[in-house]
Amino acid sequence: MAIELPAEIKDQIAAVQQELKKTPAQVSWVKSGNIHVTLKFLGEVEESKITKVFSAAQAGCKGIKKFRIGLKGLGGFPNLKRPRVIWVGTASGEKELMELQSKVEQELEKNDFPREERKFTPHFTIGRIKIPKGVEKLSEAVEKTEFAAPEFEVKEIIVMQSQLNPAGAVYTPLKKIALES
Repeated sequence: MAIELPAEIKDQIAAVQQELKKTPAQVSWVKSGNIHVTLKFLGEVEESKITKVFSAAQAGCKGIKKFRIGLKGLGGFPNLKRPRVIWVGTASGEKELMELQSKVEQELEKNDFPREERKFTPHFTIGRIKIPKGVEKLSEAVEKTEFAAPEFEVKEIIVMQSQLNPAGAVYTPLKKIALES
């Protein structure tokens, strides 16, 4: 389950990625069209359980009103000394985003989908480090990069299917679930 970004913000992030690509680090950059915040990753789901996923997502959105998110800053997981993931962070809307994620997580757990053990940290993954060679220069560039994007309204969540192939993940929206007005 995910929240997508407006095209103009994806374009801003693509420009940042272009600058970071100038470093010698070996990074698998997320295609700008695929950048989103993951509320819940389910992994392989049997087709017979897809309707349960849709129902749980619908229930998780119940009572959640549309809200605004702003993006700001770059960072790395687990940290910038040894990053495995490069991300864009949130500047506003984090409380609402965390409430939405928590409700979706609870509803999925009621439907026999295991709870994520790691704490939810709102972020938009923009790159994954394959080999730690050259990450010092990348980390320096990330720390020096100023990034901020205007707020946008979150009106829905999307249940996505993710299929991995050699060129990267292919995301297919299966169902869009509107938040309340």
